[in-house]
Amino acid sequence: MGKNRSAIKRARKSEERRRRNAALKSRMKTEIKKLLAALSAKELDKVDGLLRNAMREIYKAKAKGVIHKNKAARKVSRLAKKVQEALRAS
Repeated sequence: MGKNRSAIKRARKSEERRRRNAALKSRMKTEIKKLLAALSAKELDKVDGLLRNAMREIYKAKAKGVIHKNKAARKVSRLAKKVQEALRAS
């Protein structure tokens, strides 16, 4: 921890950002887990809404700089592919 005012402020702001980023990332992961759980339980009636929620959280994290834009695109693509495969299989 720094001793001068600017170093103390930077440490404080860094901790605030870390907590905010962790909360966003956690919310994103929770929505993804809900979608994957519905897919594995074959609850296909809920899948569309859950995919939309997961995509919304992923894009929010991307917009805030929590995850890279390519990672967001990759996650959305893979989730959409899983949903399509599940819907085709039914």
